[in-house]
Amino acid sequence: MNDGSPSVGREPGVVAAAVYADGRRLQDIAIEEAGDFAARPGHVVWIGLYEPSFELLARVQRQFDLHPLAIEDAGKAHQYPKLEQYGDGLFIVARTAQMENGRIAFGETHLFVGKGYVLSIRHGASSSYAHVRERCEAAPHGLSEGEDYIVYAILDFIVDNYFPVLATINAEVEAIEDHILARSPDQAHVDRLYALRRDLLRLGNAVAPLVDVCQRLEHTEVMAIDAAMRPHFRDVTDHILRVREQIATLREVLAFAFEASLMNGQMQQTHITRRLAAWAAILAVPTAIAGIYGMNFEHMPELKWRYGYFLILGATAAICATLYWRFRRNDWL
Repeated sequence: MNDGSPSVGREPGVVAAAVYADGRRLQDIAIEEAGDFAARPGHVVWIGLYEPSFELLARVQRQFDLHPLAIEDAGKAHQYPKLEQYGDGLFIVARTAQMENGRIAFGETHLFVGKGYVLSIRHGASSSYAHVRERCEAAPHGLSEGEDYIVYAILDFIVDNYFPVLATINAEVEAIEDHILARSPDQAHVDRLYALRRDLLRLGNAVAPLVDVCQRLEHTEVMAIDAAMRPHFRDVTDHILRVREQIATLREVLAFAFEASLMNGQMQQTHITRRLAAWAAILAVPTAIAGIYGMNFEHMPELKWRYGYFLILGATAAICATLYWRFRRNDWL
């Protein structure tokens, strides 16, 4: 069950389904039993689904009397992070993220919360909530708060999973930055900087709406959340704000690394241009002299002089050597 797939003996799409009372797990249940247990005083049903079929969602809908529009959204991924209230129940959408093959892979979690039940639905890239369930079951005092605590635990887990993603990107950006500063960048590093910047932009768009979600859960406008649990969502909001700050910092570092790569490339081009200009200046001396003495004038005194040839060669070599020495001293060669 740790991988998030349905456990042995369960139908496809159902990861876990259990009922709790006073913070203690009573038993696993079938989907058709969920409504009866949720209606019992002091009982909470927690069902976890992974990419369920519409038929399975329809069965769950009948058990908890969920709103059809929310069920329609829950059956499809690519929903915008949000919180909506339908009667006494809530529908929450959060984006999940994890690293896959060097890129940020995004998924979604949809939460239905109401009196006596929590339904979590995962789509795409997402860590299993089996760890969240185990942690809640190991803390009966917190779990005794009911469905509010379960929602808090899931959202906190989603936000905490952003930090390893950012740490991985930060380590790679630092490595690329060191490479750029140590030597000239290649096209692969420039392409990687572009890819990371796009991923961070998408992650920022996924994280930002969660601030509003948690703030609404914290305040009285959301009637489904008990007042005693609202401060817990303030803690999740603080974590989200830290994630946003890290994303902003990483984007600035990426911008600096990209600018540094451009500057290094320009410096390399400038250095090559200087070398070519220096050699062109040196070669211009014998070219000019050869051009002058290659003219077909009849009266050129140096042509009749016995040592004129050797003098011109020596003067040409001396001028070229002087230019080479000056260019070397100025670090053009």
